[in-house]
Amino acid sequence: MSIWGVRCLTQKFIRQAYILANRRILSPVPQRSPPAYAIRRPAHSSLYQMVKKRTLEARTKLQANKYPNHQACVVKTSNMPPSEECEAVVEATGVSGFANAQFQAPSQSEPLFKVGFAESKTVLSAKDVLKSDSAKLSTSQPVLDSCKPTNACEEFQRKRKETKCQPCNEDGTAPGSGSGGDEECECRMKDLRLKCLLGALAALLAGGLIAWFMTRETDDSEAKKAQEEEEERKRRLIAGLATSPPSSEDLPKHVPYLIVGGGTAAFSAFRAIKSNDATAKVLMISNEFRKPYMRPPLSKELWYTPNPNEDPIKDYRFKQWTGSERSLFFEPDEFFVDPEDLDDSANGGISVAQGFAVKKVDAQKRIVTLNDGYEIGYNECLIATGCSPKNLTMLRDAPPSVLEKVMVYRTPDDFDRLRRLAAEKRSITIVGNGFIGSELACSLAHYSRENNGGKVYQVFQENANMSKVLPNYLSRWTTAKMEAQGVCVIPNASIRSAVRDETNLKLELNNGMTLMSDVVVVCVGCTPNTELAGPSRLEVDRSLGGFVVNAELEARRNLYVAGDASCFFDPLLGRRRVEHHDHSVVSGRLAGENMTGAKKPYQHQSMFWSDLGPEIGYEGIGLVDSSLPTVGVFALPSDAANRVDQLPESTEDESSPSTSSSESRKSDAVDSPDGVTCDPDEVANYGKGVIFYLKNDKIVGILLWNLFNRIGLARTIINQNKKYDDLNEVAKLFEIHA
Repeated sequence: MSIWGVRCLTQKFIRQAYILANRRILSPVPQRSPPAYAIRRPAHSSLYQMVKKRTLEARTKLQANKYPNHQACVVKTSNMPPSEECEAVVEATGVSGFANAQFQAPSQSEPLFKVGFAESKTVLSAKDVLKSDSAKLSTSQPVLDSCKPTNACEEFQRKRKETKCQPCNEDGTAPGSGSGGDEECECRMKDLRLKCLLGALAALLAGGLIAWFMTRETDDSEAKKAQEEEEERKRRLIAGLATSPPSSEDLPKHVPYLIVGGGTAAFSAFRAIKSNDATAKVLMISNEFRKPYMRPPLSKELWYTPNPNEDPIKDYRFKQWTGSERSLFFEPDEFFVDPEDLDDSANGGISVAQGFAVKKVDAQKRIVTLNDGYEIGYNECLIATGCSPKNLTMLRDAPPSVLEKVMVYRTPDDFDRLRRLAAEKRSITIVGNGFIGSELACSLAHYSRENNGGKVYQVFQENANMSKVLPNYLSRWTTAKMEAQGVCVIPNASIRSAVRDETNLKLELNNGMTLMSDVVVVCVGCTPNTELAGPSRLEVDRSLGGFVVNAELEARRNLYVAGDASCFFDPLLGRRRVEHHDHSVVSGRLAGENMTGAKKPYQHQSMFWSDLGPEIGYEGIGLVDSSLPTVGVFALPSDAANRVDQLPESTEDESSPSTSSSESRKSDAVDSPDGVTCDPDEVANYGKGVIFYLKNDKIVGILLWNLFNRIGLARTIINQNKKYDDLNEVAKLFEIHA
């Protein structure tokens, strides 16, 4: 029962109790004795009685209409003539108080009053009211003398008071009875009824309020308890203490689409499958304990987002370069279907089995086997296992005390740990000069500068940052910019030994330097996860690594590979293996389309991007390798903004396959015939430009230096696969002066 119902019921009971408690008898106007000379004027007396009767009736009727809830006690006029009425009264009482025997008085045989009840609007006489008690009256009681000036209503009130129910004694007998009397109390039921009514009303009201409060508190406590249990489950799942679902027996026995891996390529393939098959049921088996997420923000945007959420079970949010905010995860948890409910899902969906690993794929029988021996059948299968970060052999074989201070960087857990150390103002040493190492060094230097943190070191064996991607002159310029941001760059060095003292690691370098660091982050590339190749009898490329697939990304019939673990055949650039986010998106999408019957070849050229602080940002597409001949065209300073800078002096240097154009100008500045200075070490010349990577005099890769939203044009130029006589004209297409 709701609170409103209890309130209405309470008001109804109170109103009825009020009416019962206030019901009373209205006394009529008292009668006066007729005057002594009334016998001398019989006609006048008759007229007087008639007027009085009608007046009394009208007054009674008016009073009954005005007070319908009250009982009215009124004098009932006699139908007998006045003379006969008075004579009957005198004979009955034996009283002759008047000289004349013709005195008119009301008859005792007729009731002197009547009772009106408001509920039924009926009129009852006093005789009817006292009918039940008339048998108990003693014959010795005096008879009411109607001729005396006595108020009839007072007599009725006296009778009612005598018969009114008094509170019963403690032993249940009537009041006034003797100690040995067994007479039952007539009013006991009335008292009990009233008490029960009031008690029930009070109990009902109190019970309703208590039930409401208890129900509300229970709902809140249950919701809070469920939320706490869900958070605890997520914490155990992230910590690797539990799997989702708890057992592999809860996974379906057969699914139409099965994906091994839980990264970017896997989720991109699901989107493509769902676009072509609206009711597709997809099962994703991942050895990670999180839902699919993107990795690039871990080394870039998350470090520049102020006050990110410290709780690892919450959503990692960051601001994109467009200013909008988004999550690290592709979709929230509510988007995914529980693996136990996948078979019963009418509209299909995707389920993620977290914490499980696949040890074998039988392409002929179309069955995958988990580590615990559980088998799952499929119609179409995709392998997107990605890659694992490498570690230095010297550090990997170090004692446990040293390993506590060494980490790799790839997952949100690594980000949480490193950010916690940076917040504690610890000194951090990064090993490696690639994409992750250089981006992370800049991000840590920015975070340390904003929060007064510890020192950031970067140690690598190459000459400068990003030396495998950028030309030598541009790589050295990038290193100078990183040092200006606060990174202590130590090139041409490697770690010879690492010794642990009480708090820090003592790192001895091969150049004779010694570093004291709180933690060492190893960022020296990654290795594709191809452990399935042996048991599944799949081919792995010996030089590039990864599962060997054709142009449709198919390793076997109905078995595809995408992402970092795929070594695919590019019809334009040959066999390749790419470790970039955009490649995972593109290859995963193509694999998903082919799993639904598209059978398309891989023709899309994926791109990559990187940000090294506020002054360096670049995008690349195709074969971007510093070992290839390169031609760079950069915008000149503002005093010669109408000129372009072509680094090579002659076309012969451009077309030489053995010597890059950047290396031919790495030492001395050269003046071109038009007077433009081409100094590779001049900082102002490398603010904005385009770098072409050549192979057999054809453009196979393009790097856009601080130029954005032009990657589509670069892809078109590469797909043309032709030679260009003047790359200056090609550079003008990118509007480097805009």
